[in-house]
Amino acid sequence: MPSHRRMIVDRTRRIAGGIAEAERLELVGAEWKGPLRGGVLRVYIDGPDGITHTHCERVSRRLSAALDVEDLVPGNYTLEVSSPGLDRKLRHGSDFERFEGRRVAVRTREALRITGRIQGFTRGDVSLRTEAGESLRLPLDDIEQARLVVDW
Repeated sequence: MPSHRRMIVDRTRRIAGGIAEAERLELVGAEWKGPLRGGVLRVYIDGPDGITHTHCERVSRRLSAALDVEDLVPGNYTLEVSSPGLDRKLRHGSDFERFEGRRVAVRTREALRITGRIQGFTRGDVSLRTEAGESLRLPLDDIEQARLVVDW
């Protein structure tokens, strides 16, 4: 991501994090998609009991006003505030702690694909029990992507 986009996303995370905290919510992440002019700034929030349309609307209104004051984005853009979804990405150790016991699909930097249940997070390692019953410990730094798997 070019440096101006990175600066927009980093600054948005700081602003949105404060707004989310004031609303008793959690900032899950932020990303920029598309060209610098006319692109989409996406912000993902979550809460202990999930997210409603009202949560997204309140955070969006406050964040939009703050971003207008900061004048971070040159030209027009679209701001989207939403839930990370049922199959949310897990990025931090706290994510793995929070969703202990849930199924997760993991892709490592070595391109291994593993599906299993989160057994815990200790000293930078994620513990998983694979679908085959094998216990694994993966360093968080070796995980390229992890998503919750929805059990229907």
